[in-house]
Amino acid sequence: MDAVTFRGVSRHFGPVKAVDEVDLAIRDGEFFAMLGPSGSGKTTCLRLVAGFEQPTAGHIEIFGERAEGVPPYLRNVNTVFQSYALFPHMNVLDNVGFGLRVRGVGRAERHRAAREALELVELGGYGDRRAGELSGGQRQRVALARALVNKPRVLLLDEPLGALDLKLREQMQEELRTLQRSLGLTFVFVTHDQDEALSMADRVAVFAEGRVQQIGTPEEIYRRPASRFVADFVGSSNVIPADVAGVGPAGQWASLRPEDIVLDPAGRPATVTARAFHGRYTRLALDLDGQPLTALVPPHAEAPEPGTTARVSWDAARAHLLGAA
Repeated sequence: MDAVTFRGVSRHFGPVKAVDEVDLAIRDGEFFAMLGPSGSGKTTCLRLVAGFEQPTAGHIEIFGERAEGVPPYLRNVNTVFQSYALFPHMNVLDNVGFGLRVRGVGRAERHRAAREALELVELGGYGDRRAGELSGGQRQRVALARALVNKPRVLLLDEPLGALDLKLREQMQEELRTLQRSLGLTFVFVTHDQDEALSMADRVAVFAEGRVQQIGTPEEIYRRPASRFVADFVGSSNVIPADVAGVGPAGQWASLRPEDIVLDPAGRPATVTARAFHGRYTRLALDLDGQPLTALVPPHAEAPEPGTTARVSWDAARAHLLGAA
């Protein structure tokens, strides 16, 4: 049985179609990412699962049971928000056990459960601290423990790493993935960060304008994008005529990733129009007979200067045909 199912789900706010006839199925025990730009409908879909919104049309099932009209506190899901929403007047232990307190669980039992949840997120011994005494990463873990203490079958995460710096965010990505695997829970993760979705998820749903553009594994989404939008949004891509890429006739488009373009003395001449050093690679902007291209040069290779000619080539098998213009 799937954990969450959308069948023709729409959510309209007046004339605005925030979610427009979405169909998807999230498997039990998988790490599922909803990826898209601001206003694409991904967060509204998460709120529909949580019960904070109700569908205008269609229906939602959570482990086979229809969810329309069921209030959030009766759904076997919990949400971790980007803001964490910790209570500053409570210590960490009481923050984590707050949901159990609302359900009428006794003090001793909820403190025992809260300590277990804190151990899961490697914050054992932090129960007496206040939220203001914690770092950003620690507050994120407390919010996660508070969601886990109620033992939900589905954990909803609404861009929970967005407030963290890059290094801490990467660390928390690894820890969230490890925790999900060890618990076997269904994680539904909303993000606008492509790298975050690709590195963490078992499958990714790419959203735009209230609709799902493509669902697949990270490798499928990246290597075989279903549309020009997906190719442009997920990572960096050269969307170029198929005949230039060598995979189809004129009038069609193809996606060619920048890392698949290599410097090659026997390749085609292109003018270097710009160069930017990024540490792990140097990004080159190229003009190939009027066709703009972006290429990534590895750090061990010497990147040509702007205004010079670079010879480049690529394996046509690495290009993906998108279809008609």
